Amino acid sequence: MHGYSDLQLETLGDAILAYSADRLKLDPVPLDGPRTLAQLDAAAGTTITAEGIGGEAALDLFARDLAPACISTDHPRYLSFIPCAPTEAAAMFDLVVGASSIYGGSWLEGAGAVYAENQALRWIADLVGLPAEAGGVFVPGGTIGNLSALVAARHTARMQAAHAGRTGAGARPWRVAATHGAHSSISSACDVMDAEFVGVEVDGDLRLTGENLRKVLLEHGPETFFAVVATSGTTNFGIVDDLASVAAVCQELGIWFHVDGAYGGAGLAAPSVRHLYAGIEHCDSFIVDPHKWLFAPFDCCALLYREPALARAAHTQHASYLDVLTGTPDWNPTDYSVGLTRRARGLPFWFSLATHGTDAYTEAVERTLEVTRFAASEIAGRDYLEVVREPDLSVVVFRRREWSAGDYQVWSDRLLADEFAFVVPTSHEGETLTRFAIVNPRTSEDDISAILDTMA
Repeated sequence: MHGYSDLQLETLGDAILAYSADRLKLDPVPLDGPRTLAQLDAAAGTTITAEGIGGEAALDLFARDLAPACISTDHPRYLSFIPCAPTEAAAMFDLVVGASSIYGGSWLEGAGAVYAENQALRWIADLVGLPAEAGGVFVPGGTIGNLSALVAARHTARMQAAHAGRTGAGARPWRVAATHGAHSSISSACDVMDAEFVGVEVDGDLRLTGENLRKVLLEHGPETFFAVVATSGTTNFGIVDDLASVAAVCQELGIWFHVDGAYGGAGLAAPSVRHLYAGIEHCDSFIVDPHKWLFAPFDCCALLYREPALARAAHTQHASYLDVLTGTPDWNPTDYSVGLTRRARGLPFWFSLATHGTDAYTEAVERTLEVTRFAASEIAGRDYLEVVREPDLSVVVFRRREWSAGDYQVWSDRLLADEFAFVVPTSHEGETLTRFAIVNPRTSEDDISAILDTMA
Protein backbone atom coordinates (compact mmCIF):
# COMPACT_ATOMS: atom_id res chain seq x y z
CA MET A 1 0.00 0.00 0.00
CA HIS A 2 1.57 3.27 -1.07
CA GLY A 3 1.43 6.13 1.40
CA TYR A 4 0.87 9.82 1.04
CA SER A 5 3.76 12.14 0.33
CA ASP A 6 4.87 14.36 3.17
CA LEU A 7 3.08 17.31 1.60
CA GLN A 8 -0.14 15.37 1.05
CA LEU A 9 -0.01 14.05 4.63
CA GLU A 10 0.55 17.54 6.00
CA THR A 11 -2.35 18.92 3.97
CA LEU A 12 -4.70 16.14 5.06
CA GLY A 13 -3.53 16.44 8.65
CA ASP A 14 -4.22 20.16 8.65
CA ALA A 15 -7.70 19.54 7.26
CA ILE A 16 -8.51 16.91 9.88
CA LEU A 17 -7.21 19.06 12.72
CA ALA A 18 -9.14 22.05 11.41
CA TYR A 19 -12.35 20.01 11.22
CA SER A 20 -11.81 18.70 14.75
CA ALA A 21 -11.01 22.15 16.13
CA ASP A 22 -14.03 23.72 14.45
CA ARG A 23 -16.29 20.98 15.82
CA LEU A 24 -14.97 21.52 19.36
CA LYS A 25 -15.52 25.29 19.12
CA LEU A 26 -19.20 24.99 18.23
CA ASP A 27 -21.47 26.10 21.07
CA PRO A 28 -23.94 24.61 20.86
CA VAL A 29 -23.11 21.86 18.44
CA PRO A 30 -25.78 21.03 15.85
CA LEU A 31 -28.22 18.38 17.02
CA ASP A 32 -28.51 16.89 13.51
CA GLY A 33 -30.50 13.68 13.02
CA PRO A 34 -30.78 10.37 11.21
CA ARG A 35 -31.31 9.97 7.46
CA THR A 36 -32.82 7.05 5.60
CA LEU A 37 -30.70 4.60 3.67
CA ALA A 38 -32.14 5.99 0.43
CA GLN A 39 -31.19 9.53 1.45
CA LEU A 40 -27.65 8.50 2.29
CA ASP A 41 -27.33 6.50 -0.90
CA ALA A 42 -28.40 9.55 -2.87
CA ALA A 43 -26.10 11.93 -1.02
CA ALA A 44 -22.97 9.85 -0.47
CA GLY A 45 -23.20 6.97 -2.90
CA THR A 46 -20.33 4.52 -3.18
CA THR A 47 -17.43 5.61 -1.00
CA ILE A 48 -15.12 2.59 -1.29
CA THR A 49 -13.53 2.29 -4.73
CA ALA A 50 -10.55 0.49 -6.24
CA GLU A 51 -8.63 3.73 -6.77
CA GLY A 52 -9.75 5.54 -3.62
CA ILE A 53 -11.35 8.96 -3.54
CA GLY A 54 -8.57 10.65 -1.58
CA GLY A 55 -8.40 11.78 2.02
CA GLU A 56 -9.65 15.32 1.54
CA ALA A 57 -12.59 14.17 -0.56
CA ALA A 58 -13.46 11.53 2.05
CA LEU A 59 -13.30 14.13 4.80
CA ASP A 60 -15.49 16.51 2.81
CA LEU A 61 -18.01 13.72 2.21
CA PHE A 62 -18.07 12.89 5.92
CA ALA A 63 -18.53 16.50 6.94
CA ARG A 64 -21.16 17.22 4.31
CA ASP A 65 -23.27 14.04 4.23
CA LEU A 66 -22.38 11.56 6.97
CA ALA A 67 -21.75 13.57 10.14
CA PRO A 68 -25.08 15.46 9.85
CA ALA A 69 -26.83 12.07 9.75
CA CYS A 70 -25.61 11.33 13.29
CA ILE A 71 -27.28 12.82 16.37
CA SER A 72 -24.80 14.79 18.48
CA THR A 73 -24.78 13.17 21.90
CA ASP A 74 -23.05 16.23 23.36
CA HIS A 75 -25.85 18.62 22.38
CA PRO A 76 -27.26 20.29 25.53
CA ARG A 77 -30.78 19.18 24.57
CA TYR A 78 -29.79 15.57 23.90
CA LEU A 79 -31.53 14.21 26.99
CA SER A 80 -32.35 10.64 25.94
CA PHE A 81 -30.72 7.34 26.88
CA ILE A 82 -27.53 8.51 28.64
CA PRO A 83 -25.75 11.31 26.74
CA CYS A 84 -22.00 11.62 26.22
CA ALA A 85 -20.53 15.09 26.70
CA PRO A 86 -16.72 14.88 26.75
CA THR A 87 -14.57 17.82 27.73
CA GLU A 88 -12.66 19.47 24.93
CA ALA A 89 -9.44 18.24 26.54
CA ALA A 90 -10.63 14.62 26.52
CA ALA A 91 -11.87 14.82 22.94
CA MET A 92 -8.63 16.38 21.71
CA PHE A 93 -6.49 13.81 23.49
CA ASP A 94 -8.46 11.04 21.82
CA LEU A 95 -6.76 12.21 18.62
CA VAL A 96 -3.40 11.76 20.32
CA VAL A 97 -4.26 8.24 21.45
CA GLY A 98 -5.25 7.25 17.93
CA ALA A 99 -2.15 8.80 16.41
CA SER A 100 0.21 7.21 18.94
CA SER A 101 -0.54 3.58 18.05
CA ILE A 102 -0.29 2.47 21.67
CA TYR A 103 -1.18 -1.07 22.65
CA GLY A 104 -2.71 -0.69 26.08
CA GLY A 105 -2.93 -4.34 27.07
CA SER A 106 0.42 -4.88 28.77
CA TRP A 107 2.93 -3.02 30.90
CA LEU A 108 5.74 -4.18 28.62
CA GLU A 109 4.25 -2.46 25.58
CA GLY A 110 2.40 0.46 27.12
CA ALA A 111 3.84 1.18 30.56
CA GLY A 112 3.37 4.94 30.34
CA ALA A 113 -0.23 4.64 29.23
CA VAL A 114 -1.05 2.00 31.84
CA TYR A 115 0.57 4.13 34.55
CA ALA A 116 -1.63 7.10 33.62
CA GLU A 117 -4.78 5.00 33.33
CA ASN A 118 -4.13 3.49 36.75
CA GLN A 119 -3.97 6.95 38.31
CA ALA A 120 -7.40 7.73 36.86
CA LEU A 121 -8.68 4.40 38.18
CA ARG A 122 -7.23 5.23 41.60
CA TRP A 123 -9.25 8.44 41.76
CA ILE A 124 -12.42 6.46 41.13
CA ALA A 125 -11.41 3.78 43.63
CA ASP A 126 -10.92 6.47 46.26
CA LEU A 127 -14.40 7.85 45.54
CA VAL A 128 -15.83 4.37 46.07
CA GLY A 129 -13.81 3.85 49.24
CA LEU A 130 -11.89 0.81 48.01
CA PRO A 131 -8.58 -0.14 49.67
CA ALA A 132 -5.16 0.85 48.38
CA GLU A 133 -4.60 -2.51 46.69
CA ALA A 134 -7.76 -2.20 44.57
CA GLY A 135 -7.31 -1.88 40.82
CA GLY A 136 -8.70 -2.76 37.45
CA VAL A 137 -8.90 -1.74 33.83
CA PHE A 138 -10.75 0.45 31.36
CA VAL A 139 -12.98 -1.64 29.09
CA PRO A 140 -15.26 -0.64 26.17
CA GLY A 141 -18.49 -0.24 28.13
CA GLY A 142 -20.70 -1.37 30.97
CA THR A 143 -21.71 -4.59 29.25
CA ILE A 144 -18.12 -5.85 29.08
CA GLY A 145 -17.43 -4.42 32.53
CA ASN A 146 -20.33 -6.26 34.13
CA LEU A 147 -19.54 -9.48 32.27
CA SER A 148 -15.88 -9.35 33.29
CA ALA A 149 -16.75 -8.76 36.94
CA LEU A 150 -19.22 -11.65 36.95
CA VAL A 151 -16.69 -13.96 35.30
CA ALA A 152 -14.26 -13.12 38.11
CA ALA A 153 -16.99 -13.65 40.69
CA ARG A 154 -17.89 -17.12 39.38
CA HIS A 155 -14.26 -18.19 39.10
CA THR A 156 -13.67 -17.09 42.68
CA ALA A 157 -16.74 -18.95 43.93
CA ARG A 158 -15.65 -22.11 42.13
CA MET A 159 -12.18 -21.93 43.64
CA GLN A 160 -13.61 -21.38 47.11
CA ALA A 161 -15.97 -24.33 46.68
CA ALA A 162 -13.16 -26.57 45.48
CA HIS A 163 -10.97 -25.51 48.39
CA ALA A 164 -13.79 -26.34 50.80
CA GLY A 165 -14.20 -29.75 49.17
CA ARG A 166 -17.78 -29.16 48.15
CA THR A 167 -19.24 -31.13 45.28
CA GLY A 168 -22.45 -31.00 43.30
CA ALA A 169 -24.29 -27.70 42.91
CA GLY A 170 -22.03 -25.97 45.41
CA ALA A 171 -18.94 -26.76 43.36
CA ARG A 172 -20.33 -24.95 40.33
CA PRO A 173 -22.37 -21.96 41.50
CA TRP A 174 -24.55 -20.75 38.68
CA ARG A 175 -26.96 -18.06 39.85
CA VAL A 176 -26.86 -14.26 39.91
CA ALA A 177 -29.32 -12.17 41.92
CA ALA A 178 -30.42 -8.70 40.85
CA THR A 179 -33.62 -6.75 40.34
CA HIS A 180 -35.40 -6.59 37.03
CA GLY A 181 -34.57 -2.89 37.09
CA ALA A 182 -30.88 -3.76 36.78
CA HIS A 183 -29.29 -3.01 33.44
CA SER A 184 -30.06 -5.42 30.61
CA SER A 185 -26.36 -6.30 30.43
CA ILE A 186 -26.71 -8.31 33.65
CA SER A 187 -29.20 -10.77 32.21
CA SER A 188 -27.19 -10.74 28.97
CA ALA A 189 -24.04 -11.66 30.90
CA CYS A 190 -25.93 -14.52 32.51
CA ASP A 191 -26.92 -15.76 29.05
CA VAL A 192 -23.32 -15.59 27.86
CA MET A 193 -22.10 -17.44 30.97
CA ASP A 194 -24.94 -19.99 30.92
CA ALA A 195 -25.93 -18.78 34.38
CA GLU A 196 -29.39 -18.25 35.81
CA PHE A 197 -30.63 -14.72 36.47
CA VAL A 198 -32.80 -14.65 39.60
CA GLY A 199 -34.91 -11.54 40.00
CA VAL A 200 -35.42 -9.83 43.34
CA GLU A 201 -38.46 -7.67 44.00
CA VAL A 202 -37.80 -4.00 44.68
CA ASP A 203 -39.18 -2.11 47.66
CA GLY A 204 -41.77 0.67 47.49
CA ASP A 205 -39.03 3.09 46.41
CA LEU A 206 -37.98 0.78 43.53
CA ARG A 207 -34.72 -0.21 45.25
CA LEU A 208 -32.99 -3.51 45.86
CA THR A 209 -32.86 -4.05 49.64
CA GLY A 210 -31.09 -6.52 51.86
CA GLU A 211 -34.38 -7.75 53.26
CA ASN A 212 -35.80 -8.73 49.87
CA LEU A 213 -32.46 -10.09 48.74
CA ARG A 214 -32.13 -12.36 51.77
CA LYS A 215 -35.51 -13.96 51.07
CA VAL A 216 -34.53 -14.87 47.52
CA LEU A 217 -31.09 -16.17 48.46
CA LEU A 218 -32.44 -18.37 51.24
CA GLU A 219 -35.26 -19.63 49.04
CA HIS A 220 -32.89 -20.86 46.34
CA GLY A 221 -29.91 -21.69 48.54
CA PRO A 222 -27.13 -19.12 49.03
CA GLU A 223 -24.50 -21.65 47.98
CA THR A 224 -25.91 -21.67 44.44
CA PHE A 225 -25.26 -17.95 43.91
CA PHE A 226 -21.90 -16.61 42.84
CA ALA A 227 -22.83 -12.90 42.71
CA VAL A 228 -25.33 -10.27 43.69
CA VAL A 229 -25.58 -7.17 41.50
CA ALA A 230 -26.78 -3.87 42.91
CA THR A 231 -27.13 -0.67 40.93
CA SER A 232 -25.96 2.80 41.87
CA GLY A 233 -28.09 4.72 39.41
CA THR A 234 -30.43 2.70 37.21
CA THR A 235 -30.58 3.76 33.59
CA ASN A 236 -34.32 4.41 33.40
CA PHE A 237 -34.87 6.21 36.72
CA GLY A 238 -31.41 6.84 38.16
CA ILE A 239 -32.26 4.89 41.32
CA VAL A 240 -29.54 3.99 43.82
CA ASP A 241 -30.19 0.67 45.55
CA ASP A 242 -29.94 0.26 49.33
CA LEU A 243 -26.28 -0.64 49.03
CA ALA A 244 -25.54 -0.89 52.75
CA SER A 245 -28.18 -3.52 53.48
CA VAL A 246 -27.30 -5.48 50.34
CA ALA A 247 -23.62 -5.43 51.26
CA ALA A 248 -24.43 -6.73 54.73
CA VAL A 249 -26.34 -9.72 53.34
CA CYS A 250 -23.57 -10.51 50.86
CA GLN A 251 -20.95 -10.40 53.62
CA GLU A 252 -23.06 -12.60 55.88
CA LEU A 253 -23.65 -15.25 53.23
CA GLY A 254 -20.25 -15.01 51.55
CA ILE A 255 -21.45 -13.90 48.11
CA TRP A 256 -19.58 -11.57 45.72
CA PHE A 257 -21.08 -8.08 45.79
CA HIS A 258 -20.90 -6.25 42.45
CA VAL A 259 -22.13 -2.67 41.98
CA ASP A 260 -23.12 -1.47 38.53
CA GLY A 261 -22.56 2.28 38.51
CA ALA A 262 -22.19 2.60 34.75
CA TYR A 263 -24.30 5.75 34.70
CA GLY A 264 -24.81 6.77 38.31
CA GLY A 265 -21.43 5.95 39.79
CA ALA A 266 -20.21 9.39 38.77
CA GLY A 267 -22.44 10.86 41.47
CA LEU A 268 -19.83 9.71 43.96
CA ALA A 269 -17.93 12.85 43.00
CA ALA A 270 -20.80 15.08 44.19
CA PRO A 271 -21.02 15.75 47.95
CA SER A 272 -24.73 16.61 47.68
CA VAL A 273 -25.65 12.99 46.84
CA ARG A 274 -22.72 11.03 48.27
CA HIS A 275 -24.88 9.79 51.16
CA LEU A 276 -26.99 7.77 48.74
CA TYR A 277 -24.03 5.46 48.14
CA ALA A 278 -23.50 4.36 51.75
CA GLY A 279 -22.26 0.77 51.72
CA ILE A 280 -20.66 0.91 48.29
CA GLU A 281 -17.25 0.74 49.95
CA HIS A 282 -17.93 -2.94 50.70
CA CYS A 283 -18.29 -3.98 47.05
CA ASP A 284 -16.04 -6.65 45.56
CA SER A 285 -16.22 -5.07 42.11
CA PHE A 286 -17.57 -1.86 40.61
CA ILE A 287 -18.01 -0.23 37.22
CA VAL A 288 -18.62 3.32 36.05
CA ASP A 289 -18.63 4.65 32.49
CA PRO A 290 -16.68 7.92 32.26
CA HIS A 291 -18.22 8.36 28.79
CA LYS A 292 -21.55 8.89 30.51
CA TRP A 293 -21.36 11.34 33.42
CA LEU A 294 -17.60 11.87 33.77
CA PHE A 295 -17.11 13.71 30.50
CA ALA A 296 -14.94 11.28 28.54
CA PRO A 297 -15.47 10.28 24.89
CA PHE A 298 -16.78 6.88 23.82
CA ASP A 299 -15.85 4.21 24.72
CA CYS A 300 -14.66 4.08 28.30
CA CYS A 301 -15.80 1.99 31.28
CA ALA A 302 -13.77 1.81 34.48
CA LEU A 303 -13.83 -1.66 36.05
CA LEU A 304 -12.44 -2.00 39.57
CA TYR A 305 -11.84 -4.95 41.88
CA ARG A 306 -11.32 -4.96 45.64
CA GLU A 307 -8.86 -7.84 45.19
CA PRO A 308 -7.42 -7.66 41.68
CA ALA A 309 -5.60 -10.97 42.11
CA LEU A 310 -8.96 -12.75 41.99
CA ALA A 311 -9.75 -11.15 38.64
CA ARG A 312 -6.29 -11.91 37.31
CA ALA A 313 -6.74 -15.58 38.17
CA ALA A 314 -9.99 -15.59 36.21
CA HIS A 315 -8.99 -13.58 33.16
CA THR A 316 -5.30 -14.09 32.37
CA GLN A 317 -4.93 -15.78 29.01
CA HIS A 318 -2.17 -18.37 28.71
CA ALA A 319 -0.31 -19.04 25.47
CA SER A 320 3.33 -19.64 24.66
CA TYR A 321 3.71 -16.31 22.92
CA LEU A 322 2.30 -14.57 26.01
CA ASP A 323 4.77 -16.14 28.46
CA VAL A 324 6.89 -12.99 28.39
CA LEU A 325 3.87 -11.14 29.85
CA THR A 326 2.23 -13.69 32.13
CA GLY A 327 5.52 -14.70 33.71
CA THR A 328 6.07 -11.27 35.27
CA PRO A 329 4.43 -9.42 38.16
CA ASP A 330 3.72 -6.41 35.92
CA TRP A 331 0.27 -4.83 35.81
CA ASN A 332 -1.17 -6.00 32.50
CA PRO A 333 -4.66 -4.54 31.95
CA THR A 334 -5.80 -7.49 29.85
CA ASP A 335 -5.46 -9.71 32.93
CA TYR A 336 -8.54 -8.09 34.45
CA SER A 337 -11.28 -8.35 31.84
CA VAL A 338 -12.67 -10.28 28.93
CA GLY A 339 -10.54 -9.60 25.87
CA LEU A 340 -6.88 -9.36 24.98
CA THR A 341 -6.41 -6.59 22.41
CA ARG A 342 -7.18 -3.15 23.82
CA ARG A 343 -6.58 0.49 23.04
CA ALA A 344 -5.57 2.79 25.88
CA ARG A 345 -9.15 4.03 26.12
CA GLY A 346 -8.67 5.49 29.59
CA LEU A 347 -6.08 8.05 28.45
CA PRO A 348 -8.52 10.77 27.25
CA PHE A 349 -10.23 10.58 30.66
CA TRP A 350 -6.86 10.73 32.44
CA PHE A 351 -5.79 13.71 30.34
CA SER A 352 -8.94 15.63 31.17
CA LEU A 353 -8.61 14.85 34.88
CA ALA A 354 -4.98 15.91 34.85
CA THR A 355 -5.82 19.06 32.87
CA HIS A 356 -8.82 20.30 34.85
CA GLY A 357 -8.35 18.75 38.29
CA THR A 358 -10.88 16.74 40.25
CA ASP A 359 -12.53 19.82 41.80
CA ALA A 360 -13.75 20.79 38.33
CA TYR A 361 -15.33 17.36 37.99
CA THR A 362 -17.15 17.79 41.27
CA GLU A 363 -18.42 21.19 40.15
CA ALA A 364 -19.59 19.83 36.80
CA VAL A 365 -21.48 16.89 38.31
CA GLU A 366 -23.06 19.18 40.90
CA ARG A 367 -24.13 21.54 38.13
CA THR A 368 -26.04 18.76 36.36
CA LEU A 369 -27.71 17.85 39.65
CA GLU A 370 -28.71 21.48 40.12
CA VAL A 371 -30.36 21.53 36.68
CA THR A 372 -32.06 18.22 37.47
CA ARG A 373 -33.60 19.63 40.64
CA PHE A 374 -34.80 22.60 38.64
CA ALA A 375 -36.36 20.26 36.08
CA ALA A 376 -38.22 18.30 38.74
CA SER A 377 -39.50 21.52 40.29
CA GLU A 378 -40.48 22.98 36.92
CA ILE A 379 -42.39 19.82 35.99
CA ALA A 380 -44.20 19.83 39.33
CA GLY A 381 -45.23 23.44 38.76
CA ARG A 382 -46.99 22.74 35.45
CA ASP A 383 -50.48 21.31 35.80
CA TYR A 384 -50.21 19.28 32.58
CA LEU A 385 -47.09 17.43 33.78
CA GLU A 386 -46.27 15.14 36.70
CA VAL A 387 -43.02 13.73 38.07
CA VAL A 388 -43.30 9.94 38.38
CA ARG A 389 -40.54 9.64 41.00
CA GLU A 390 -38.41 12.29 42.63
CA PRO A 391 -34.92 11.92 41.20
CA ASP A 392 -32.08 10.38 43.17
CA LEU A 393 -29.49 11.61 40.70
CA SER A 394 -29.77 13.32 37.31
CA VAL A 395 -32.60 11.40 35.64
CA VAL A 396 -36.15 12.76 35.80
CA VAL A 397 -39.03 10.56 34.62
CA PHE A 398 -42.34 12.31 34.09
CA ARG A 399 -45.70 12.07 32.37
CA ARG A 400 -47.71 14.42 30.24
CA ARG A 401 -51.23 14.05 31.54
CA GLU A 402 -53.80 12.73 29.06
CA TRP A 403 -51.21 11.72 26.47
CA SER A 404 -51.17 8.32 24.78
CA ALA A 405 -48.07 6.44 23.64
CA GLY A 406 -48.68 7.83 20.16
CA ASP A 407 -48.79 11.40 21.47
CA TYR A 408 -45.37 10.99 23.08
CA GLN A 409 -43.92 9.58 19.87
CA VAL A 410 -45.32 12.33 17.66
CA TRP A 411 -43.97 14.96 20.05
CA SER A 412 -40.55 13.30 20.23
CA ASP A 413 -40.32 12.92 16.46
CA ARG A 414 -41.21 16.58 15.96
CA LEU A 415 -38.51 17.75 18.37
CA LEU A 416 -35.88 15.78 16.52
CA ALA A 417 -37.12 16.70 13.04
CA ASP A 418 -36.89 20.36 14.04
CA GLU A 419 -33.41 19.72 15.49
CA PHE A 420 -34.71 21.31 18.67
CA ALA A 421 -34.14 18.49 21.17
CA PHE A 422 -33.76 14.74 21.47
CA VAL A 423 -36.13 13.34 24.10
CA VAL A 424 -37.63 9.91 23.50
CA PRO A 425 -40.41 8.04 25.29
CA THR A 426 -39.77 5.37 27.90
CA SER A 427 -42.08 3.12 29.85
CA HIS A 428 -42.70 1.94 33.40
CA GLU A 429 -45.18 -0.69 34.52
CA GLY A 430 -46.87 -0.61 31.13
CA GLU A 431 -47.26 3.18 30.98
CA THR A 432 -45.57 5.30 28.34
CA LEU A 433 -43.64 8.19 29.87
CA THR A 434 -40.66 10.33 29.00
CA ARG A 435 -37.46 11.26 30.79
CA PHE A 436 -34.58 13.69 30.95
CA ALA A 437 -31.09 12.30 31.48
CA ILE A 438 -29.02 15.35 32.41
CA VAL A 439 -25.28 14.65 32.34
CA ASN A 440 -24.09 17.57 30.21
CA PRO A 441 -22.99 20.61 32.26
CA ARG A 442 -23.98 22.78 29.28
CA THR A 443 -27.63 21.80 29.67
CA SER A 444 -29.30 24.83 31.25
CA GLU A 445 -32.51 25.68 33.02
CA ASP A 446 -33.56 27.54 29.87
CA ASP A 447 -33.14 24.35 27.83
CA ILE A 448 -35.39 22.47 30.25
CA SER A 449 -38.08 25.14 30.22
CA ALA A 450 -38.04 25.41 26.43
CA ILE A 451 -38.58 21.67 26.02
CA LEU A 452 -41.37 21.55 28.60
CA ASP A 453 -43.09 24.46 26.84
CA THR A 454 -43.48 22.27 23.74
CA MET A 455 -45.65 19.83 25.74
CA ALA A 456 -48.29 22.39 26.71
